[in-house]
Amino acid sequence: MSNKSIRVATDVGGTFTDLVCFETDLKTGVSSVRTAKTDTTPPNFEQGVLNVLEKGHVDPSSVDFLAHGTTIVINSLTERKGAKVGLITTEGFRDTLEIARGNRPDFFNLHYEKPKPFVPRYLRKELPGRMSYKGEEMRQLDLTGLPDILDGFRAEDVEAVAICFLHSYANPKHELATLDEVARLWPEIAVVSSHQITREWREYERTSTTVLSAYVQPAAERYLRRLDDGLKDKGFRGSPYIMQSNCGVDSLESVAKIPITMVESGPASGFWGAAELGKQIGELNVLALDIGGTTAKCSLIENGKVSIMTDYWIERDKKSAGYPIMVPVVDLVEIGNGGGSVAWVDDFGKLHVGPQSAGALPGPAAYGKGGNEATSTDANRWLGRINKDYFCGGDIVANMGETEKALQSVAKNLDVDIDEAARGIVRIANNNMVNALKLISLNRGFDPRDFTMIAFGGGGAMHAVALAQELGVKKVIIPAAAAVFSAWGMMMSDLRRDYFVTHLTDVAQGSGAKIEQVFADTEKQALAQFEAEGVAAAKVKFQRFGKFRYQNQEHTTEVLLSEGIITDARIAQIEANFHDTYEREYTYRLDAPVEMVGVHLVASAEVGKLTMQENPATGTSVEIAKKTERDVDFALEGIHKTQIYDGDLLESGMTFSGPAIVEDAGATALVHPGNRVEVDGYGNLHITLNA
Repeated sequence: MSNKSIRVATDVGGTFTDLVCFETDLKTGVSSVRTAKTDTTPPNFEQGVLNVLEKGHVDPSSVDFLAHGTTIVINSLTERKGAKVGLITTEGFRDTLEIARGNRPDFFNLHYEKPKPFVPRYLRKELPGRMSYKGEEMRQLDLTGLPDILDGFRAEDVEAVAICFLHSYANPKHELATLDEVARLWPEIAVVSSHQITREWREYERTSTTVLSAYVQPAAERYLRRLDDGLKDKGFRGSPYIMQSNCGVDSLESVAKIPITMVESGPASGFWGAAELGKQIGELNVLALDIGGTTAKCSLIENGKVSIMTDYWIERDKKSAGYPIMVPVVDLVEIGNGGGSVAWVDDFGKLHVGPQSAGALPGPAAYGKGGNEATSTDANRWLGRINKDYFCGGDIVANMGETEKALQSVAKNLDVDIDEAARGIVRIANNNMVNALKLISLNRGFDPRDFTMIAFGGGGAMHAVALAQELGVKKVIIPAAAAVFSAWGMMMSDLRRDYFVTHLTDVAQGSGAKIEQVFADTEKQALAQFEAEGVAAAKVKFQRFGKFRYQNQEHTTEVLLSEGIITDARIAQIEANFHDTYEREYTYRLDAPVEMVGVHLVASAEVGKLTMQENPATGTSVEIAKKTERDVDFALEGIHKTQIYDGDLLESGMTFSGPAIVEDAGATALVHPGNRVEVDGYGNLHITLNA
């Protein structure tokens, strides 16, 4: 038996694939950490995972636990590289997918066109049969037409089948029968039904979710199988856990059946990591910011809790209503601003940054790989914020000639010099990200001054202080190994599944037993699923939420319910908690009856979550970490002679003040003039901003 435990997490991003490896001596308990970063390798994303394991000197045969997050699902959706899908639905409802909602954002545009459905009308088929909203069978299911439907799908080269019947959230009997018959008649086809994914009402949203899950299933399943096979070929003896959008991991077998749950797996792991880190260092209220090569994402964490929602949409913007996906996803705001975001000037002489990205190839102009458009990275490099001699940890020699040419093009279009153009790019990028942070905080009734910012990703440490200053945030935390922090977050995740069940009932005396019964039945279902996969019931923990609204409102507000059996004695407190939560989000409350629309049950079990050890301060002087000095342009605060620190040499208890820069192989932290920095026992930078 080995005396070491090796735990690995890999995260496939739009630009880079990251690795974090923890190697723990089982006798002494001492852990060492290795990180690595390589280019993402579309379309064979699994190759990037194998590459980063090799670069990180990790032998898969020695790995005890491996967690994995990937962009394969969101990429397949946004790039339209999924399967050809056929939809089977209730007679009379084939056009639900196309009718959609009347929620067009460009409301006064008379030429507005709804988003094109992922399944064209000729591939949307119907079967007779009907359930009521109470789950009562109003009309028997008639499967006599199913063979002809499947023959038609075969003739059209359909690769996946989606099944979504009216009111199957209340009773999935008809979906189950159809699912079994499709499996019997066409066993090799990928097939998914709505009740396998969600038990919430809203026909359009359920249908859209089912279709999108079927759309990505063949590609995602092939990818997961190739990853599993590739790891086994390298000697890995276990099976990887797959990161989901709900901040938990799940087994590869389970995720392969319903891969839509991975739609935002990368951001979810980072935000979960931010919540766990906040608990370690006593910061429970956190604004989490993840800036990568392609996008910036942010989420608000209150009292150590990551908010999970099912009202998630892809491709929703000022001109398109987008597509709903009714699966549990971390509550986040995402914008097209990252290190590779391209700067451009429109016909009216206005500067923009993003959403277009240079990606990893050709990448920013400074990469010297053929990129000729100025990006945020090029602007930061020109202003002296990024070390040209330590670019990407020294893996790339910065091409300053190409950087200058790219920035000169922007400067010419703006009629300014290169320095001013670079400052403008950074300020526009910062402004875009500030607006995103306001959406997740101020727009939800939270004051950002009451929160600490935890910034990560390759670009988080570069921009965090400027954003915090704009929002009035007093403290910024830059985690150790910030560039691969999302991978670290996977190490802190539990095996987790979220169960949503629609059940309409008044919140009034006499309803306690009804509500408790819904939770009890759902917990029983969850325990059965976990036990079938070898997870003992004693290891499973539950967390209960209720989805409430004022009577006859359209949408709901989710409220955390305290532990214990729900009785009539607790109904008044549950109602009061709803009023408080509703008022905080919408600024008012109503003197109106409250009703519960459904339950949200979180079932989780530990699968060996990492335990971090704090290193004591040794009293070593911060002088050993000093590298050099250089002039750095802070845009709004001018040019300052700035001390450069080697992040790998910083130790617990060290302190210093800005202007300063902390460099490591994956990220550069910009400390503005007047900021105070302290290194904690976990290697995180605590940056206290000017009062």
